[in-house]
Amino acid sequence: MPAPESTLLQSWHHNARSWIEAIRTGAIESRRQVTDQAILLAVMGRQPERVLDLGCGEGWLLRALADRGIEAVGVDGDATLIEAARAAGSSTVQVASYEELVEAKVNVGSDFDLICANFALLHQDIIPLLTAMNALLVPGGTLVIQTLHPWTVAAGNYQDGWREETFAGFGGQWQPMPWYFRTLSSWLNALDMAGFRLVALQEPQHPQSPVPQSLLLMAERRES
Repeated sequence: MPAPESTLLQSWHHNARSWIEAIRTGAIESRRQVTDQAILLAVMGRQPERVLDLGCGEGWLLRALADRGIEAVGVDGDATLIEAARAAGSSTVQVASYEELVEAKVNVGSDFDLICANFALLHQDIIPLLTAMNALLVPGGTLVIQTLHPWTVAAGNYQDGWREETFAGFGGQWQPMPWYFRTLSSWLNALDMAGFRLVALQEPQHPQSPVPQSLLLMAERRES
């Protein structure tokens, strides 16, 4: 049986075109109403000049930042998504798996003021990747992570472990995707072990919803 990590990447390859369509048509309500604006405001609030979008997908955030005068570089593990980002006007994008980034096999640049990961950290062992990202930041640089809120999606099972996203209710042809659920303490421990210091935590929420739509973590590179 394939490892969940390889199945996760394969599902992105299969789902790429459906994902592009969903993002560009505003089909995901939580993103349209809450989370897209949340990540954009979080990044803009740090006033960065140079940003790396880790797991940039089809590049919507790259374009939003560029429109606001911020130099934005994108990297993603799926070639179809990167091609879509490039075709939409994001020239500084490239294909690289997280493993390649960890092993520094691909040069995506350095001295970033901010690195963001918007619903892009879905695998189990994120500490090596976060450590690698730490090294690409300027001293005191910021890491911004937006992810599924663990309390909202726990479904009565609040412990780290693999779950499955079936994309039920989404239009298009989707392949189920494994993703790794982690508790709030697990997120904070990972940041600490990768050399980051948490500076802010937000729980973006729609005023008409009783539950948060996401968890947003902002951490700074910790100086040794």
